[in-house]
Amino acid sequence: MYILTHTEERLCREIMDAAFQVHKKLGPGLLEKICEVCFCYELSKKAIFFRRQVQLPIIYDDRVFDEGLRIDVLVEERIVCEIKAAEIIHPVYQAQVLSYLRLAEKKVGFLINFNSPTIKEGTQRFCLR
Repeated sequence: MYILTHTEERLCREIMDAAFQVHKKLGPGLLEKICEVCFCYELSKKAIFFRRQVQLPIIYDDRVFDEGLRIDVLVEERIVCEIKAAEIIHPVYQAQVLSYLRLAEKKVGFLINFNSPTIKEGTQRFCLR
């Protein structure tokens, strides 16, 4: 099992707090895009660097394919955040986060569903070895 660094643990707490703030202020039922922009605004208030809609190429047989995979939010070039506003979290969303972690060679990721009764219920953290 991967043990998070002190910096990664701090960032994970800040990510959860940012998601909590958005959910507390807006509640469930909004579009992903709105949740994403507000989540990023909360990160910026904390002076946390992030990039939105980060293109993720596929490397297959030593060839690079840019086929539209995008990480919703990449925090401090370390942590993948996949934003959802879904009624039900399908297992494919979890697989998506794990695939993004592998393809981007990152160790930590979040699946954050803003359409849940509480943000704690709507958030999953993933760690790769």
